Amino acid sequence: MAFQTKEVLDCIQKDCASTIEELRVDGGAAQNNLLMQFQADILRIPVVRPNEIQTTALGAAFLAGLATGFWKNSEEIRQLTTKVDRFIPAIPERESKNRWDTWQKLVSIALQWGK
Repeated sequence: MAFQTKEVLDCIQKDCASTIEELRVDGGAAQNNLLMQFQADILRIPVVRPNEIQTTALGAAFLAGLATGFWKNSEEIRQLTTKVDRFIPAIPERESKNRWDTWQKLVSIALQWGK
C-alpha cells in the first residue's frame, strides 16, 4: 500500500509540477502506526493522522453544516480538529531509496512471470 501511494503521489507531483509537503490520512489502515511510519519513510514527507480517522461521514456532515450556515467557513471546521499524530521520516534517505528500488525490481519481475 505504501509503495502504491508513493507511485500515485509521484505522478501527481509530476503532472502538477508541484511538491506535496505532507500526506493526510484517514480510514481503517490509518490506525496502523507501523504502516503510517513506513509510509512517511517511503514518501520522505510527514504523514498526518487526525484523532478521528473515520472521516467520510464526518466530511459529509461538515459540508452539510457549511451549506446550511451552521459553520461560517472551513476555518471554523479546521479548528475542530485539534489532535493529530505526525509520522516523520525516520530512516536515512538512502535506505528509503533502496527499498523503493527493490520494490520496482520486484514489480518488474512479477510482471514478467506470466509471459
